[in-house]
This record gives sequence, structure tokens and C-alpha cells, in this order.
Amino acid sequence: LPPFYTVMCISCLLFLSAWKKMSGSGKLPPGPIAFPIIGNALQLNMKNLPQSVRELSEKYGPVFTIYLGSERVVVLYGQEAVKEALIDQGDEFSDRGRMPVFERGIGTGIPMGNGKPWKQLRQFTLTTLRDFGMGKKSSEERILEEAHFLVERLKNTHRRPFDPTLFLTHAVANVICSIVFGDRFDYEDEKFVTLINLIMESRKIQRSPWTELYNFFPTLMHYIPGPHQRIFKLFEELRKFVLERVEMHRESLEPSCPRDFIDAFLIKVKQEQHNRQSEFTTESLLRRTLDLFFAGTGTTSDTLKHGLKLLMKYPEIQEKVHEEIDCVIGRSRRPCIGDRTQMPYTDAVVHETQRFISLAPLGIPRAVTRDTCFREYIIPKGTTIFPVLQSVLYDSKEFPNPEQFNPGHFLDENGAFKKSDFFMPFSIGKRSCLGEALARMELFLLLTTVLQNFTLKPLIDHKDIDITPMTLTSNAPMSYQLIVIPR
Repeated sequence: LPPFYTVMCISCLLFLSAWKKMSGSGKLPPGPIAFPIIGNALQLNMKNLPQSVRELSEKYGPVFTIYLGSERVVVLYGQEAVKEALIDQGDEFSDRGRMPVFERGIGTGIPMGNGKPWKQLRQFTLTTLRDFGMGKKSSEERILEEAHFLVERLKNTHRRPFDPTLFLTHAVANVICSIVFGDRFDYEDEKFVTLINLIMESRKIQRSPWTELYNFFPTLMHYIPGPHQRIFKLFEELRKFVLERVEMHRESLEPSCPRDFIDAFLIKVKQEQHNRQSEFTTESLLRRTLDLFFAGTGTTSDTLKHGLKLLMKYPEIQEKVHEEIDCVIGRSRRPCIGDRTQMPYTDAVVHETQRFISLAPLGIPRAVTRDTCFREYIIPKGTTIFPVLQSVLYDSKEFPNPEQFNPGHFLDENGAFKKSDFFMPFSIGKRSCLGEALARMELFLLLTTVLQNFTLKPLIDHKDIDITPMTLTSNAPMSYQLIVIPR
């Protein structure tokens, strides 16, 4: 065939393939008309996907269908739809939606895996992390040790302006290091500096439009040059770093006395070495460890970075937190997690920070495990699900004026802390964040320790601070500088 006809035939086949995939089966939820190959890309504001999703929910209701490229996505909007799917029908909605960048760069890990292997690995990881203190007293000691080093570094700024990103990332990453590797790193350690640089650069690229396009159009973007190609080289460098630590552990391993997560995993690998179907392999260990670093470092440090900025934006809130710290803890002893129940206002500030910033507004993509009847619809097996967490965190009936940062959203009329079923920044159900207990402990202890020791001062008038944190699909904080004044 002449080249022209060959191209036409291939184009038609691609068109028909995409159309067949998009047509799906069963009675899908309603949604805007999609085009083959590009889906609803022309109808969505890709610079603010959460806003587009909100507008579509007003037209199509709490359950609707969109197409990102040829990928079918069913969107769940509002607390009722999200809870009904992730809790009431948790088994059907327990698979992970496709995340092509991570699948190519890291492989199928705990966040991305599905089925029985995922359940085994998740249960092992959760049990092991708990054994090594996640959410317990030993974790508290690790966090407070890191808080001490953070305070010393802040003192050394000597009232000079600085960007808090690196300080916060170092502190949070070292808590994960102590659990996974068995020890923390000195901040100037060459290996640690390399690890942090790799993590920060990869996270920066992850938030770029190029990476989002790769997730939506992986086949096409795989061959297109751009910044997104760099992320796979970074992932490989991270794998090498972790592999080096794994080999160090293997050489000094004492099966009767595991020191950390890597030791426990290596013991499990040895126990199952004759099982060819085992999910416990060195490769799997590398993926698990990278999963823990990405999940445990970025979200917590980003939340703290948002929190410091919000406290500068609202100095009256910062002052109330200072007053409560002085009343309950004082200036001399260090905070402890037991203080949280005696500090409702500070606890409310932490919760309101997480609610307000809605770090993962669309939620981490899920997928249905089988053809699923949901309300009056049939969702085909493998369909990607967006449980829109921001729609729950910004529910105006539960949180009046949700666009305003107001710790009162979590306080009753007597000033006591008030829990809410709508508070789900870690998601809910079988795919909720397995590091939630550790993250909650870190947020309270690190933020309280910083405010016990310092007053936060912006470089501009507090009224002019921009707290809009929007990117494509995540609310990552913008860079800023501040001054800390010892109290």
C-alpha cells in the first residue's frame, strides 16, 4: 500500500480501538460527550481539573463519567457518593487506578498494586511498620529527636529570611529513614543530601503538566521528549540508592533480631525463597521502600509548609496557638502526643490546615475490581474512579464558608475539639493511607515544637500573602520565605 493509505488505515484502527474502549459496556453514569483518542481534554480545564470536575458535578450530579484520553473515569462527588463507594462497597472499589508514570518508573508497588498480592504486601507492610513503632511511643521519640534538630537549624537562621522547604523535607524524611533504614542521617551526609535532591526533583516533575499528560496519554508521551522523561532517570537513581542500603542490610542481617523494615522484609524474602509465586523478592522490597519514601515524605512536609504560611497569613490564629502552647506545655519541656487532647485549638488548626489545602483534591485514583452495580449504573471492571476528596473537605453544610481558613470548623460551641466524618485527607476504606497514624503524629509534634520556640514572620504584609495552592491535580504549596523569631 502507498504510505498515505497505510497512515489512513492505522489512523482508522486507532480511532476504532479508542472508540470501542470509550463506549465500554453496561449503563455508565452520564457525562459530557467525549471524542476518540483525546476524550474530554478539550472540555476540561487541565490547569485546574478540580474546578472542572466541580462544574461537571453541578450539571451531571454526584456520579458521572469523563474520559482522560481514552481512559474512562467515573467521578464520585460529595461525601455520600464517596462513602458509599469506598466504605459500603469497599471490596468493589479497592483496586488502584492506573498511574503510568509510577508503573514505568517504580513498578507495581503498594499504592499501585491490585488483587491478592497487593493485600499480602499491604498487610505485611502495615504490621511491620507498627512493629517498628509507627504511631507508637518509639515513633514519637523519633519525631521529637528530629524536631530538636529542626529547631536548632531554625535558630541558626539568625532572623534572616529563608525558604523552609528543605528544612521540613529533611526532618520528615529522616523520620522515614529511621523506620526503614534503622537510623537517621546527618543533614550534611552526602548520601542523605543525594537522596533528598532526588526526591525533591522527582516530586517537582511529578507536579508538572508534562507528567499529568503522560498519565493521561502514556502511549503518546512515551515517545515525546520533554521534562517528563527525566523522572525515569531519577527513579533509577533512587532504586540504586535503596539497593545499596538493602545490600548493606543483607550483609549484617541477624534474622533473630530485625532492626528495621528492610531487615524484616529480607527475613520474609528468605523464608519464601522456594516459593516461585512469592511476592516477597528483592525487587519488591525496592518498590516498597520507594513507595514509603514518596508517600511519607512529600505529603507531610507539604502540609507543614502550607501550615506555616497559613499561620503567617492569620497572625491572630498563630497567637492563639502560642497561648495554648504556653498554657499546656510551657516553654521548657518538649511537647508530647499526649498533649493533643489538652490542646483543642492547636489540634483544630492542624485539621483545618489539612482540610483547607486539600492536598490531593481528586483523591488517588481507584479502580473497580469487577463489573460493579453502583446506584442505578453499571461500572465496567477496571474503570478508573476519582473519589473527589475536596468535594467532601469543602462540603458547605459540614464546613460553613469552606473557602475560608477557620479552625472553628473543628471546634464546638464550648471550644472543645469536634470530630467530623467529612474529614478524610488520607482517604477512607481499603486504600486509605497506611501511614496516617505516623503523619498525624508528625504534623502535631513538629508544628507544635516550631511554634513553642518561634514566632513566624512574613516578608510582606500578612494581608498580601497568597494562600492559593493550586496545580493540575494536587495542591502543592508555592515557594516562599519567612523569618523565625525566637520566643
